[in-house]
Amino acid sequence: MNRTITSGILTVASGKFITLFLGIISSPLLYRWMGPADYGAYATVLSAHSIIMIFVSTAVADGVRKYVAEERSIANWERSVIGFYLRLATLLVVIGSTILGLVTYAGVFEFVWGPEFTLYSYAMIAMVIASQYMMFARKSLMGFGLEKYSEPLKVLYNVAFVVVALPMVYYGYGVVGALIGQALAAGLAAVIGLIVLHFYKSLRSVFEFDGGTLPKREMMSFNTLSIVLVFLLMSLYHVDVMMLQALATQDEVGHYKAALVFAEFLWFAPITLQTVFVHSTSELWSQGKNERVSTLAAKTTRYTFLLTAIMAIGMAALAHDVVPVYWGPESEPAVEPLLLLLPGALGFALARPILAIGQGKGELKYPILATGSAAGINVILNTALIPLYGMYGAAVATSIGYGSMAIFHVWSAWQVGFDPVSDARYVRVIATGVVAAVPIFGLASMLATPITVPLIGLVPISTFVVPPVGLMLFLVVAVLFGALDLKEIFQVLAQFPDPIGSKAQPVCRRLQNRDGDSGLTRYFKF
Repeated sequence: MNRTITSGILTVASGKFITLFLGIISSPLLYRWMGPADYGAYATVLSAHSIIMIFVSTAVADGVRKYVAEERSIANWERSVIGFYLRLATLLVVIGSTILGLVTYAGVFEFVWGPEFTLYSYAMIAMVIASQYMMFARKSLMGFGLEKYSEPLKVLYNVAFVVVALPMVYYGYGVVGALIGQALAAGLAAVIGLIVLHFYKSLRSVFEFDGGTLPKREMMSFNTLSIVLVFLLMSLYHVDVMMLQALATQDEVGHYKAALVFAEFLWFAPITLQTVFVHSTSELWSQGKNERVSTLAAKTTRYTFLLTAIMAIGMAALAHDVVPVYWGPESEPAVEPLLLLLPGALGFALARPILAIGQGKGELKYPILATGSAAGINVILNTALIPLYGMYGAAVATSIGYGSMAIFHVWSAWQVGFDPVSDARYVRVIATGVVAAVPIFGLASMLATPITVPLIGLVPISTFVVPPVGLMLFLVVAVLFGALDLKEIFQVLAQFPDPIGSKAQPVCRRLQNRDGDSGLTRYFKF
């Protein structure tokens, strides 16, 4: 299982890296071609779509991924689960689309955000339908451990969006063009995903009924609690954007969304782990391997802390240099909200894998309480600070809400039955971050001189030098302070495809044979 989880993580990471790369290319183009106001409106529609999909898709996506992965003695278990959740997906998308159409026709979105949102909301109906079946196909394949198929679907969706949406936005179709791109891309991924799933596990099961063998009461209870959990979780993402759209200027919404996109880059690795851990740890929990779950959680927390810490330090050091280059000169106001968001985004990153492991066990009471507490703090602070300070108030409020997730979910993990901080080495990690930050910020300041890059323009030298040099400095300090063992680096590298894996494996074996602490840990026991 350890190798399977690692392979799943690397497969998901590969897909998410490509998705991240496409986002890095498309997001600034959308921002520049739409302008801050329309980009803010587009971000608001996507936030509303995400909230709607919680009620339409969460029960299906989380349920099918969890239960398909479990080992049950029930005949035709996997086939019955697929059929049950496909029927449920169809029922929920019909209800959700109908309600969305009626709400739009009644003028609710026009009243809250403006007349242009009526057309945007009708386009959102197509997005809801296409996204529902894309999510069902992807999460079903994940439940079977087929990340090698599920992740290319996500890549296909993002490629199709870029191919369709960017030309439409460039030629003047604005927000509507981007939304059409979203709907067509999701529809294409849904069709191909369902075809792949059908060849692996026939979808004719949608017309077959299990005769009462499925534990539907248990499944529906999990589905309902998943909806509550994800609603609270997604409110942390979207409440600030939607409140800004209603209470602040349109340009502020665009600048704030630009800052959020940057801050969310910190979640690349944690989201990858969260994606894999729900179904992978569900299998471990069902086999009674609780101690193995705790060990996995503890190491994951430390690795996540280290990785997101260096990313946050680098992003903070380069913010004033990179943001205007990436988004354009008019995006300078996004820098301050970004700096305010980074501490909280780091805390949220730590909470993500912990939350996924709790979901994998199926005991959602404590994860819901933890997420609900953070979401409540987020809403209260946004309500208080946005009217006074606009996007800066939103950044402070959201950062505090994000950061509280780490604290609340460690408590939640203890209640569920695993300890994610037993190997956190948090003092060593914090010391590593403080020491490494000094040369990284100094290097960024020294190399702020711009150079001309073809097709881009003037770009500070620090943009190219600080990331690789800063990473190497951070890793050296981490090993010296014992926040990270040298053998752990090579253990990860050994899981990579050749030629990296084959070259790292002999070094990994030699290091594993050595006894004792490495670096300064033999002298300093934090």
